[in-house]
Amino acid sequence: MKTKLIAFLAVMVMAGCASQPDYRQASNGGFGYTESKLSETQYRVHFKGRGSDKSKAMDYAMYRSAELTLLKGYDWFVVTDRETMVDKERVQTSPQVGFSQRYARVTECGVITCRTSYHPTTQFESGIFVGGSQKSEIESILNIEMGKGTRPTSSASFDAREISNNLKPDTESSP
Repeated sequence: MKTKLIAFLAVMVMAGCASQPDYRQASNGGFGYTESKLSETQYRVHFKGRGSDKSKAMDYAMYRSAELTLLKGYDWFVVTDRETMVDKERVQTSPQVGFSQRYARVTECGVITCRTSYHPTTQFESGIFVGGSQKSEIESILNIEMGKGTRPTSSASFDAREISNNLKPDTESSP
C-alpha cells in the first residue's frame, strides 16, 4: 500500500511539472522570465529555469529581450551586459549497514508477585539507497538598450524581429 502511495505521489509531481512550459512569465521569484525597467530604453531581462542548459536559458533571455523590444515599439536591441549562473545541488546517499541494541521487557508473574526484567537484544540493520538526485537551476540576465531605425554594427546588437522568429520557444509543456 505504501509503495502505491509513493508511486501515485511521484506521478502527480511529474504531472505538475509537465503542466507548465519552460518559457513563461515568472511569478513570485519562480521559474520563467522577468524584466526591470532601468530607463526609457534600457531594461534588465532575467530568465530562470530548471536544469543547466546554458544555451537554452540564454535563448529564452534573448527571445524575451526581442519580445520586449517589439512590445515597446523599437526595432533592435544591444546587449550591454550579460551574466549566466548555474546553481547545482547534488544529493547522494550511500549504503548503510549497522547494529542496534534494544532491550526487551519480560514480565513473569507467579502466585504472589510479578517480576519484570530487561534483556538486551541485538538487531542487524542494512539499507541501500539506489540513485540520488540532482537539482539544478540556471539564470541568464541581460541588460539591453533598445533603439529604432538603423541597427548599430556592433556584434552585441540584434534585430528584434529576427531574434523573435529564430528563437521562438516551444510553448508545449515540458517535465
